[in-house]
Amino acid sequence: MKNVDLLVLGHTAFDYIMEVKEFSKINTSAIVEKMEMLHGGAAGNVAVVASKMGLDVGLISCVGNDFKDSDYEKEMLEAGIDISDMIVSEKTKTPTAFVLTNPEDQQMFYFYWGAAEEYKNTDIPKDAINNARAVHLATGDPEFNIKAGKYAYDNNKLVSFDPGQDLHLYSTKDLQKMVKNCNILFGNEHEIEHICDLLEKSVDELLEENLNMIVQTLGDKGSVIYVKNEEPVHIEVVPTKAVDPTGAGDSYRAAFLSLYLRDNDIKTCGRFASTVSSYIVETQGTQTNIPTADQALEKMNDTWPEII
Repeated sequence: MKNVDLLVLGHTAFDYIMEVKEFSKINTSAIVEKMEMLHGGAAGNVAVVASKMGLDVGLISCVGNDFKDSDYEKEMLEAGIDISDMIVSEKTKTPTAFVLTNPEDQQMFYFYWGAAEEYKNTDIPKDAINNARAVHLATGDPEFNIKAGKYAYDNNKLVSFDPGQDLHLYSTKDLQKMVKNCNILFGNEHEIEHICDLLEKSVDELLEENLNMIVQTLGDKGSVIYVKNEEPVHIEVVPTKAVDPTGAGDSYRAAFLSLYLRDNDIKTCGRFASTVSSYIVETQGTQTNIPTADQALEKMNDTWPEII
């Protein structure tokens, strides 16, 4: 893999996005009112958005033979994302997510791991990590992420971690290892609270250890960024008409890192991330309405004119 600004490790997946009036009960069915097959996976989302924001990006995921020559592969190649080290399984299909959203924007997720089982049989990509400025660990195999995170951290790379919907796969011991070997922890309000509960530590106590920063997204309440030895930075949400919240968190992380790696201040990084996320939720799917960096900066400056 070539030298990149950001190496993203974790799931690349095909997404089935469904709108339902209500979630089904056990032994009953519910009507799916709308369904689309789109491109997703937390790592895939972060890679595509980060590339659109101007970073040189590498992506390593476990995918099936159905990924080769797919529209998703073509999109990544056209975006200039380095996928030369993707782990391809000839026996199983690419991971697939099934996301159901009701009118209250509550969601249920089902995930087919498929080719992601190959993580257990794969060595961590040391050469790719060595060629990256920063490594982002998205949803994926906990043991693989722990090993990759430790190697990257020990080799002085900026390491960010977002367990996402895979948080339940991490034991308390796993999370202790991840927190010890990363600089930035991303999560929504439920995930950060759950991590604190499992580790029996407050946000401040986590920051007293190895973490430099905890970025907590709060849905329509914006986000808050906790930095070691500093006051929390609160970021307002950018007003918009939300159609589908899927992928908003991944785009936030990608946009945040895209400015953070260019040495912008924390508040600007958060505001830019909030702005990019506001585009993502306006349409169905995680990658269907990604703005250009210039579009996002213009909207951010319109929202917070005092930063110009």
